[in-house]
Amino acid sequence: MQSNIKKNTALNMLKTLSSIIFPLITFPYVSRVLHPENYGIYNFSASIVSYFSILATLGITAYAVRECSQVKNNKKVLEQTASEILSLNVCATAFSYVALILCLIWIPKFQSYGPVIGILSANILFTVVGADWMNTVMEDFRYITIRTVAFQALALVLMLICIHQSTDYVKYAVITVIAAGGGQLSNVFYRRRFCRIRFTFKINWKKHLPPVLILFAMLISQTILNNIDITMIGFIKSDTDVGLYSAAVKVTSIINQVIASVCWVVLPQLSQGFANKDYKRINQILHRTLVFTITLTLPCVAGLCVLSPEILTIVGGAEYALAAPCLCILAIGMIIAIGSNIFGNMILLPSNREMQFTIACAAGMLVNAILNTVIIPRFGINGAAVATLLATIIISAVTMINPDPRLIFNGIPRTIIGPIIGSIVIVLIGLFVRYLELGLWLGTFVAVFFSVTAYALILIIAKNEIALEIVNPLLNKIKVKTH
Repeated sequence: MQSNIKKNTALNMLKTLSSIIFPLITFPYVSRVLHPENYGIYNFSASIVSYFSILATLGITAYAVRECSQVKNNKKVLEQTASEILSLNVCATAFSYVALILCLIWIPKFQSYGPVIGILSANILFTVVGADWMNTVMEDFRYITIRTVAFQALALVLMLICIHQSTDYVKYAVITVIAAGGGQLSNVFYRRRFCRIRFTFKINWKKHLPPVLILFAMLISQTILNNIDITMIGFIKSDTDVGLYSAAVKVTSIINQVIASVCWVVLPQLSQGFANKDYKRINQILHRTLVFTITLTLPCVAGLCVLSPEILTIVGGAEYALAAPCLCILAIGMIIAIGSNIFGNMILLPSNREMQFTIACAAGMLVNAILNTVIIPRFGINGAAVATLLATIIISAVTMINPDPRLIFNGIPRTIIGPIIGSIVIVLIGLFVRYLELGLWLGTFVAVFFSVTAYALILIIAKNEIALEIVNPLLNKIKVKTH
């Protein structure tokens, strides 16, 4: 079982790495070609589509993974459960498209963004018919990885061929749909190896609808929380401000993707563990995930804060460096988000306590919306970042209320001492290199190189579990060769 988690984690992180490399290549290129204004048009359109995407998915992904994971060893029951969930999803999608069309007709602000919104909305349909949650249920991360890498490589080639002018943001929207939606369409045929999912009118509404609606409320709260800042900046400020803020969000979201990849790997096993009340196994998974999350998040936050102007200049151009304070604030929020990720996504959801997570997300959404209304007019994108940080604190605090006493987190001080010391060293290295004034590229390279080296050494000295798991096999191989 442990080897399966390691294998699936490696595969999912490879997929996530592909998802990171794709924007790392495309974002610097696209942001320079489109410039902040047109890049802002694309991101404002994407933020609008995200609301209707949530209306279509209804939070079904998390529900489907949980419910189907519990019956995946019974093919007949699995087919029935999956077919009912997919059919519910299709009904919600039809309603979502009707709502989107009406909004495009009635809201003047949306009409100027109509072509981009219409193109990006295709991802809603592709996501639903692809039912990618079935691959997660069956823990087939190998296929997910291969498929993701292939379509992102195709999209990268298309982008380099087609995107050359600032007015090519419509073409960019088409290419992003190909990158995300192509794999979903291929999944329609591939998932038949597990079971045959059909549309059916025989849906057990009494069973599925209550938990789905609770998860929908949670997911729409999360979506509004994640996108309302961009949407409100678009309404209150300008497309240029949206572009600047989106650049900072893009950088932090890349790192968050890596962290979230672990959650999706272990979610099926956590769902089974809670169903079987196997708390020994649950505690083992949660402990390892917490160690990994802390070990990865803290140095990334330290690096983003100390090198925020340099990072934004490298990935987007000098005009995006104005978002450096915003990036630093959002990076700090990543530390706070560790709590909501562990307690919300990995404890409350698989243990059927989605109502508490929903309340947490709704509270965070409400705080974020109110603060954005007050702060953005005066402080712009930095105010939006502060509002997001405070909302993240609220969500993490609520998810930790009334914890299950059977969940035990041992060795937390020993887990965090290495990453904390290492992160402080990263900040000192970054400040010292900046003092040397080595230039943008050389200075950034030197800072990153010595930061990574110092952090790795500190983790080994502090006997960090993740570091030792990497180092010990290498040392054993060296010993074998020397003998």
